[in-house]
Amino acid sequence: MKKSYPLLTGVLLLTSQVLLAQEHTSHSTQELGAQEIFGLLEMPFLAIALIFSFLTATRLKGGKFGSGMTILAWGFVVMALGHLHMQIAHIFNYNIFKNLFGETAGNYIWFIALILTWGLSALGFYKIYKASKI
Repeated sequence: MKKSYPLLTGVLLLTSQVLLAQEHTSHSTQELGAQEIFGLLEMPFLAIALIFSFLTATRLKGGKFGSGMTILAWGFVVMALGHLHMQIAHIFNYNIFKNLFGETAGNYIWFIALILTWGLSALGFYKIYKASKI
């Protein structure tokens, strides 16, 4: 049963992206251009990266490599959420951060999310690098 979770998660993420694209085309008079299509196509690959990064971190069972991979996986989570936010802002012209927190605070939160993604990724890669340098 545990082995079906990544597959189920992937199918659900792909389905949600297809439904998002269908909802957009049914409610909009404007068609999806190449930029929007490529933006939507990156979402399943981000989902796959998330799934396999957490699977790899779990399989490594902690330790130096596992802790680095776990930090890297959490960096991918923040990155995937940021990319989802960008797609929603680009396709639907709805900026979640600015609508929830206002213009100024929304920009700061977006900046913090970027720094958090880069920081977690860098720290994860650094821990993996240090662990591989035996």
